[in-house]
Formats: sequence, structure tokens, C-alpha cells
Amino acid sequence: MKILCFNGPNLNLLGQRDTSIYGNISLEEIEDLLRKRASELKVDFAFFQSNSEGSLIDTLQNEAPSADAIIINPGALTHYGLSLSDALRDARLPVIEVHLSNIYSREEWRAKSVISPVALGQISGLGWQGYLYAFEHLTEHLRKGA
Repeated sequence: MKILCFNGPNLNLLGQRDTSIYGNISLEEIEDLLRKRASELKVDFAFFQSNSEGSLIDTLQNEAPSADAIIINPGALTHYGLSLSDALRDARLPVIEVHLSNIYSREEWRAKSVISPVALGQISGLGWQGYLYAFEHLTEHLRKGA
């Protein structure tokens, strides 16, 4: 079993950017936590971040054929990443969309996601733990053969 984790623009600055919204944990720390959990569950895991939609899509298209599920925090691409949404749909894998902050309690434009229509589910506003919840859910989902 292999789960991919994709992260969009500006997430490389976690721990430095507005910590009152995004928290103090860095993306590297989130990756380390997920790798540890993947090891415990004996799940293969790949982690990728880019500030470029094209790089995310290229990596997704290269990695998806050998994967079973996807966790994605698309960052601002949530709201306008139509080609990313298409690539996720074309991957034909279960997807969980993750957001550190509650996108529904912020600016009105943040509540619109072009990714959610292709996602199995969305976790929003639970901080870095949302990644772990997504990982746990996808692992269980795949093991049950759902």
C-alpha cells in the first residue's frame, strides 16, 4: 500500500508564516510525523511540495500509477487549481483534501474548493493533525477494500 502526500504553494513556509492561522509546526516536521506513522503501519509513503501547479501535476502523474491513495493540501490552488483537480480526477485514487486552518471561517473566497468535488473527504481546521487523520482514514479505507 502506498499513500502520496502533496502540498501546494507556500506550505514550505509553515512554522514561519502567520502562526496564529497555520501553527508553529514546519512542513518538514509534518512529513517526519507522517513517515513515522507510515512505518508503524507498514505503508509506503511519498511526500512532495511545490509552489508550482505544473510540478505538482507532473509528480502526481508520475507517482499515481504506483500509489493507492492521495492526501493533498493544495494551498491556494484549492480555489483555482482546475488542472490540478483534473489530474487528481484522472488518477482515479481516493483523495483526502487537508487544510490546516478552517477555510470556511476565513475570507469568503477561501470557502470555494475546486478540489473537493474529486475528494473522498476534506479535513479543515484541525491543524497539522488533519494530515494524520487523513492518513489514518485512507489506510483503514484501503485495508477494508472500500
